[in-house]
Amino acid sequence: GDLDKVVNLLLSLSGRLARVESALGSLGPHAPAEDKVALREKQRLLVAQLEDAKELKEHMGRREEAVGAMVARYLPAEHLQDYQHFVKMKSALIAEQRELEEKIKLGQEQLRCLRESL
Repeated sequence: GDLDKVVNLLLSLSGRLARVESALGSLGPHAPAEDKVALREKQRLLVAQLEDAKELKEHMGRREEAVGAMVARYLPAEHLQDYQHFVKMKSALIAEQRELEEKIKLGQEQLRCLRESL
């Protein structure tokens, strides 16, 4: 459960940071200074939050290793490999699920815009 939360947090913060950086890049030279300042402040906060989330993930990695060592004492080799594979794949599947959800949301938004333009 914690792994789900941390991976989702990292993905969410990365996505939000990308959107803020995109918005900063799309601001023209005549954009109001307040907009630039607000976006830069948001960017600074997101970068700090992302760093905190990365530290949290590292902590989870250390905890995962400790749990893995404990589990290794009680599981036969075959089950231990299954457990290790499960833990490794869970992060990848969470990231893939999040990416697919984002693509679905983007597709729905594009569809809505197309309908409105007709």
